[in-house]
This record gives sequence, C-alpha cells and structure tokens, in this order.
Amino acid sequence: MCGRFQLSVKGKQISERFDIEVHDEIHRPAPGQVSAAKGFNCAPFQWLPVILNTQPFRLSYLRWGLLPSWVSDPRTASKMINARAETLHEKRVFKTAFQQRRCLVPANGFYEWKNNIAHQPYRFFMRDESLFAFAGIWEQWSGDNGEPIHTFSIVTTAANRLMEPVHDRMPLILQRKDEKKWLFENDLDQIQSLLKPFPEELMDCYPVSSLVNKVSNDDERLIIKQPEQQGLF
Repeated sequence: MCGRFQLSVKGKQISERFDIEVHDEIHRPAPGQVSAAKGFNCAPFQWLPVILNTQPFRLSYLRWGLLPSWVSDPRTASKMINARAETLHEKRVFKTAFQQRRCLVPANGFYEWKNNIAHQPYRFFMRDESLFAFAGIWEQWSGDNGEPIHTFSIVTTAANRLMEPVHDRMPLILQRKDEKKWLFENDLDQIQSLLKPFPEELMDCYPVSSLVNKVSNDDERLIIKQPEQQGLF
C-alpha cells in the first residue's frame, strides 16, 4: 500500500521533469490554515499536486482519498487512499475513474513500515534521487451545497524484490516512457499492461526515523538514514 510519500522539491523541478506550468511553491495551505506543507510527509486528506489527464499542462490540487460522485458519506474517502491494480477494471468504486479519469502523482520518495516488532519505517526512492510519478485515478464529488471536491487515489501493485522484505504491496510507479500513455491511452488493454511493479534495480531504500509516523512532522529529519531496529528486546 502507500499511506505516506515525499514531494520535497521546488516547482521548477516539477516543471522541467513533467513539462508543465508550475508556480515556485507547489504546496498550498489546507483550508483554514496559514502555513503550507513542506512535502516531506504527504498524507491522506491533504490537498496535493497532481497532473490530470484533462488538464495535463499544469498542476491541479486534489485531496488524497478517493470520493466517488455517487457516495453519500464523504467519510468513505478514508478507506480509498489506494486502489489495487488487480481490481481497477472491475470494482464499481474504481472502474469509471480507471477508464476516464487518470492522473500522475509526482513524488521523490515514499514510506512503508516493516512488520517487525519495532514496526520500522523505510524510505523508498530512485537510486539517482530523481522525481517520478505514481499512477493515480481521480474523481469529483459534490456535497449538499453543490461545491465540488476533487479527490484522488494512488494505484498499488504487488511488491518488487526490493520492497518484498518490508511489505507485499507497493505504489504503482510508472516508467517515464509510460506516463503519457497512462494519461491519454484509450485502449484499456494497453493501460492494463502498465499495471506491474517498477524495476527494483532502479530503486533503493533505507530505514528512517519513526518521526514520520506523525503527520505534523514535516522536515528533513524524516529522510535521514537511521539504524535498523531489530526489536524491543
């Protein structure tokens, strides 16, 4: 799965990497807040920058946690931060978005927790520390006041060999050559061919501090390599 990720870069880097229009500050304050996130601890229910298939030349800001147009209770979004690649084409909650509303979710790292006694967090990233994109799907939901809320979910797939010792699932990272295909391809068989683990030889990982467990922690301390914890005793 994917419950936290990193996007701690400048707008210029995203602009150059994805060939889109970006203002220098890519993170925006949440409604009712003054300060914006720094991007070291992107979490569910935050408003985060994504690239939509309907507006591919600029960043859009969507809330993480898919909220389909037909649901009555917006709290269901907490259960849909991820969408399994294996069931995208068949589950009602994901099917239409998979066919019509796909997006790229820029990142330069993500976190996963190893299921040992210490529940150790790990940071996963590209070996060259470059930006990459998760495959995502998005939706629009309207409440009683008619105000639309745009939300997204990150697609997950089986773990690659680097990920397997930590978790059996991982976010679906697209190879750069496949990003436009994910956004614009209409042939669902072609899109299905992209639903596979990212090559492990292009990635790396290391253990990090449990500070990442708390969403309010959002700075460089979260990506500093830490000793691996073997257990409580």
